[in-house]
Amino acid sequence: MKTVVVVGGGITGLSTMYYLQKTVKARNLSVRLILIEGNEELGGKIRTVHNGPFKIEAGADSIVARKQNIKPFIKELSLEDQVVYNATGKSFIHTDGMLKGIPEDALFGIPMSLESLAKSDLVSAQGKVDALKDFYTKNETFTKNDSIGLFLESFLGKELVQKQISPVLSGVYSGKLNELTIAKTLPEMLDYKNEYGSIIRGLSENKQKYQSKGNKKFLSFKNGLSTLVDRIEESLDLVEILKGVSVDKIGIGDGGYIISLANGETLETDFIVLSTPHTVAQKLLGNRELDEDFDGLINSSMISVYLGFNIPDSMLPKDGTGFIAGDNSDLICNACTWTSRKWEHTSENSQLLVRLFYKSSSPDYERLRSFTNQELIQVALRDIKSSLSISGNPVTSEVTKWHENMPNYHIKHPQIVQSLEAKISENYPNVLLAGCSYNGVGIPDCIADGEKKAQEICLNL
Repeated sequence: MKTVVVVGGGITGLSTMYYLQKTVKARNLSVRLILIEGNEELGGKIRTVHNGPFKIEAGADSIVARKQNIKPFIKELSLEDQVVYNATGKSFIHTDGMLKGIPEDALFGIPMSLESLAKSDLVSAQGKVDALKDFYTKNETFTKNDSIGLFLESFLGKELVQKQISPVLSGVYSGKLNELTIAKTLPEMLDYKNEYGSIIRGLSENKQKYQSKGNKKFLSFKNGLSTLVDRIEESLDLVEILKGVSVDKIGIGDGGYIISLANGETLETDFIVLSTPHTVAQKLLGNRELDEDFDGLINSSMISVYLGFNIPDSMLPKDGTGFIAGDNSDLICNACTWTSRKWEHTSENSQLLVRLFYKSSSPDYERLRSFTNQELIQVALRDIKSSLSISGNPVTSEVTKWHENMPNYHIKHPQIVQSLEAKISENYPNVLLAGCSYNGVGIPDCIADGEKKAQEICLNL
């Protein structure tokens, strides 16, 4: 009997095991499936906290609805009746001491029409004129391995990128735009430029792709994102799930591998999927030949602070769902989601629930790292008062610290992953790397990566 062990019970590890089990059942195979998670609960960066009238997502807060694999996956799990969508509304950028609206007809701040560009309050008249060169300048040099920031600046101008696009896009991908690749952010922008001669024209022609029904771009579940984790776990009836058990080391055995657990036990296995942060995979393999590649992968950090108030969220600016702090903002936070407005299911009585983000890209982050939770809450309260003129004591709060645990897809990331996978394939046959450290940070990307890794293993069962 063959044995497959997945190390890491986040969404990638769970998806890997889900698709492995599916094939094992379909082909009536005799395979032992083991999932190991160091924490007491599965889910990784997905964790829903229920606190009084509030549902708080301590990690990821939603799923991108337009990703083609997510709807079929939800249907397969019989979760369609649990799906909720974000409320649509205006997003803002906090700059020059005030909130300025991001044009609604935009993707990550990139205009999807000439009208969207013309109506922007974030860009000067000259900045708008500079952006028009997108329509008459050809791409002759850029490939998908180049910087997304330099690519956008070359055709849309520096001002539009710096004042409207960069605050949004760098926030989503946790890095500076000039250090992020086109391939790992918005590869279709290069396709549009090459096919239509213009990024804006390409977006305009493909607008339906980015506008889900009712312009609802994100989805979650009535009881929070942990619903997805719980349902996958319930479905894994052939899988041995070990929670609260960490892996100490992976060694090479007779024709396979030996996994040493922290509790002193060992497991022999034929296949291993390391669905962990790359720093954990590096430690478990303990191979100096891999260290240069592993060390080339970069993580960023983030602190998330939720504040729930016993006041109505109608006190928020009308039709808004949150803001991003621009370069000229005097706030310490990088962004703020008006959670009770954006996600109605998170607040039973429409009481105000907001989430503030403090990222390592900010010069204040190192100072904030040493703060206690209560001190961080006070920082967040000052930001709320400065940006929204709302003051008061929160009735609930939730602070989450993700230190050096947010993958950053810099320019060399694709080549490093390719090199790393080649070396592991040569030195560790049937050991696979999976997860957001390598192949995509969003939940749909992680699910797709899990399915891919399951397919690779099933070819050899």
